[in-house]
Amino acid sequence: MSETKRHAVAAGNVFDGWTTHKDAAVVIDGSRVAGVVAQSEVPLGLEVRKLPPGAWLAPGFIDLQVNGGGDVLFNNAPTPDAILAIAAAHRKFGTTALLPTFITDTPAKMAAAFAAAQSLVGEAPSVLGIHLEGPFLSPEKAGVHDTSLMRQPGAKDLEMLCGPRKGTLLVTLAPERVPKGFVAQLAQSGTRVSLGHSMATYAETRAAMAEGLIGFTHLFNAMRPLAAREPGPIAAALESPEAWFGMIVDGFHVDPAMLRLALRGRARPMLVTDAMPPVGGCRSSFDLYGAEIEVIDGRCANPDGRLAGSALDMASAVRNCVRMLDVPVEDALRFASRNPAEFIGIGHVLGGLRPGYRADIVALGSDTLEVLGTWVAGKEEGPILLPPKGLRPVPTKPRGGHTRVKKT
Repeated sequence: MSETKRHAVAAGNVFDGWTTHKDAAVVIDGSRVAGVVAQSEVPLGLEVRKLPPGAWLAPGFIDLQVNGGGDVLFNNAPTPDAILAIAAAHRKFGTTALLPTFITDTPAKMAAAFAAAQSLVGEAPSVLGIHLEGPFLSPEKAGVHDTSLMRQPGAKDLEMLCGPRKGTLLVTLAPERVPKGFVAQLAQSGTRVSLGHSMATYAETRAAMAEGLIGFTHLFNAMRPLAAREPGPIAAALESPEAWFGMIVDGFHVDPAMLRLALRGRARPMLVTDAMPPVGGCRSSFDLYGAEIEVIDGRCANPDGRLAGSALDMASAVRNCVRMLDVPVEDALRFASRNPAEFIGIGHVLGGLRPGYRADIVALGSDTLEVLGTWVAGKEEGPILLPPKGLRPVPTKPRGGHTRVKKT
């Protein structure tokens, strides 16, 4: 990694999280952004790294649902070293910060995962905290989670989840499976609470939202479906401007038409990967709960064919968002950076390229949005000099008659 002296990176397009600046440069001072200026206004004598014509600079991607990467699954190795390996695997795809995600497992392993993440917050800038996806979930919407390990929260859980901690804690739960007031206790402690793997009714979802639930984990997947007489959590999410929802845009988890519909709602979208070990790794299979999960034609599935996370990276999610959902590049970039930062309450320091923000940056190619390089807290990670094979140009304007999504 390069030293964090004062320098600048210039590109044809600099998206600061709100606005695109043409022929501009990001000035980096140590670990922070000093400002975005026109290339002609870069101070004399300042070292400037100029990107290829038409390239993009944008806030680094923030992935709030990362199960694994680099051939490592967090559940199988709930240790600091595993988290660091996962973060390193995802950085080459533009993810500069993440929440390692620990799915339903034993109380002892959950405590180990929590402690591992805590040990890295403030030490490893890419690690923002932890996402606990389970075990307080509905067996009826288990997905690939082990139903035998699902349970209701106890006193020790509350002590860990509501006690002193560093960084972000995101908890995905089924509100109908926890006691009344539990969501409120978590929310009051600063925990971000998200609905997922749930059969909650519309009324149950609204009650949980009144207690402080604001997130919806991989909307549409593993939750009560939208229906005429029981709208369920999907309707509750999409009618609320205070709600945030994750989208896995891989073409397997949700039909693009449904996601395009969701983008017309009032809730705020975030791109997530739900990534598994093959992302940034060398193997196309891994072990989960003693079963072999294989990636076949880009789809992660267990032996009976159920989806088991994804083989998606954030750079591909951004490209897919433009191609499949017909949104402008700027919106796709925002869904991958500013929106997740704001959801977890750190939108004043991450998710933007403005003075004082941490200099987490991704550089992308002009035609295919391939990752050219990343900066974490002002330090440049090894740039990718050649675009991956098989990438094709990404349209810069929406196709067809779809409405542009709102700027949030």
